Amino acid sequence: MFERPQSGERAVLVHASTDGLPDESEREEFAELARSAGAVITGELVSSRRRPDPRFFIGKGKLDELRTIIKDAEAELVISAAALSPSQERNLEKELQCRVLDRAGLILDIFAQRARSFEGKLQVELAQLRHLSTRLVRGWTHLERQKGGIGLRGPGETQLETDRRLVGKRIRQLTERLEHVDIRRTINRRNRMRAEIPTVALVGYTNAGKSTLFNALTDAGVYVQDQLFATLDPTVRRLDLKDGEHVVLADTVGFVRDLPHELIAAFKSTLQEAREADLILHLIDASDPNRWQRVRQVNAVLKQLDADQVPQIRVYNKIDKLDRKPRVTNNRRGEGRAVWISAVTGEGLELLKEAIAQRLQQKTIRRFIHLDPAQGRQRAKLFELGAVLTEEALEDGGWTLELKMTEKDLRRFLKHENLAEEQLALTASKPSAPAANE
Repeated sequence: MFERPQSGERAVLVHASTDGLPDESEREEFAELARSAGAVITGELVSSRRRPDPRFFIGKGKLDELRTIIKDAEAELVISAAALSPSQERNLEKELQCRVLDRAGLILDIFAQRARSFEGKLQVELAQLRHLSTRLVRGWTHLERQKGGIGLRGPGETQLETDRRLVGKRIRQLTERLEHVDIRRTINRRNRMRAEIPTVALVGYTNAGKSTLFNALTDAGVYVQDQLFATLDPTVRRLDLKDGEHVVLADTVGFVRDLPHELIAAFKSTLQEAREADLILHLIDASDPNRWQRVRQVNAVLKQLDADQVPQIRVYNKIDKLDRKPRVTNNRRGEGRAVWISAVTGEGLELLKEAIAQRLQQKTIRRFIHLDPAQGRQRAKLFELGAVLTEEALEDGGWTLELKMTEKDLRRFLKHENLAEEQLALTASKPSAPAANE
């Protein structure tokens, strides 16, 4: 039986696919992920199959070839670009006599190295445990032994069952702790809404230059390094615009192709900043030949977070590498749709600030809303948001509230609380028809 070694960084990368050979950019990104985790790449294997082998994912011929590469390179680790099932990982380890890791496990390892804040460490540990809980069936040999010895006999609980129980308990503890963190974040967002301070979320593919831009705009001093997932911990800073106006700029974790679902779930409270933002700055590496593919992948993650409807400005960074000048392109309404900048040299940052200010210029509107007696929760929520100017109790037990909100926030509230447009009116009289546009 194979005992998994506790160390070893000499790695062989396996690029196995079921839809043709992977292109050069995919292979290079995967190699960069491995290097970011600290792996020393000693060899590569490229394979393409019509359907994955149920036992090893790769075929028997490629398995023999991989065994030879490992022996010649004296490798201690195999990293698969394709997602492996728990049984496939275990079977490969027994056959190859070395550790086997897939892409999700690799990204989780990088996140574990990068997390610095208390919240970030909790999120990473939760993601790792959720990933591990599906893989205990293929663990170390001690998991198959039954507990024995003085004081340990009797129940017949195997070490595997004990580990499952302990992992489940720890997952529940972490989930509860992160729920408290999420409550604090929600309170902070509500306070910003009360103060009518807009929030701008900075998102983008990893290594697009988000931390560099964040520092250039806010002097935050966030760690910057030319590597994937250099920073994980969320940072929120004030960004001053023209005429004394300011917004809250929120940095988020970088996205990557096939980001593990465990990470999206664990970092949901952090990524919530993007969903609740008034505006998203989508940072794009203008010098990346695969930038359009990266854009699609970031937008796919935003859709998973229900943030795809938030207004967005595309920010094309690193124009200094292309010898281009900073500029702005507008949409049909004359608003900034895309801005070309260099976060390193500072070119175009003033244009970016102007585009942000222009997109966030929203007229505050006043509306009356009629709530039925059963909609007390929605009434309380409006008071929490600080949106209520006056209130009148009605004979049927309901209420008519005078609201002052931005139109965007009002529409978001109606959608979130499943309220009908017909409940809005321009006057305090009980509405009977949809309100006209002001």
